[in-house]
Amino acid sequence: MTLPRDYRGQTCALARSMEIVGERWTLLILRDAFYGVRRFGEFAAHLGVPRAVLTDRLATLTEAGVLTRRPGTGTGRREVYGLTPKGVALWPAVRALTVWGEEFYAAGGGPRRVFLHAEDEALLEPDGRCTGCGAAVPVQDVLVAPGPGLAPAAPDDDPVTAALARPHRLLTPLLTTAPSRRPTKGSP
Repeated sequence: MTLPRDYRGQTCALARSMEIVGERWTLLILRDAFYGVRRFGEFAAHLGVPRAVLTDRLATLTEAGVLTRRPGTGTGRREVYGLTPKGVALWPAVRALTVWGEEFYAAGGGPRRVFLHAEDEALLEPDGRCTGCGAAVPVQDVLVAPGPGLAPAAPDDDPVTAALARPHRLLTPLLTTAPSRRPTKGSP
């Protein structure tokens, strides 16, 4: 029997929220959107998600007003996705789940990525405060940077993975041009 897509009979806000962000792959798509991933092919290559699933999740997030989709610049039918203010408001939840994962399911060698305050490049506390100046850092002032547990770059890394090997301010486009090919994880 297939699981229903909604939480009939549940009237709490968490159940309603889970209808939008609770499906497999959705939080990883949101994480990548915070990193600055904008194009369908970039999401597909970095996540290794089946294209039909990605299409469904992007449509759900767009219909819910979490993401916006608009035509990209250049030639062809290449649309770009971006977080709406409603989507940006999910940052504390995405950050909290990332911190929780690092605490209880850490990779060997330390975190793969760390969050820094763009102003002074000091690490952020789990609650999003800067360890250097003590400020509560808004998402647009957060840098994601390689952490000690990040594996060395490989020649076959997808464009998103390669770009995330350098510090990058959240919410700014990660790649300025579309990849010339559309690789997926594990493809030659």
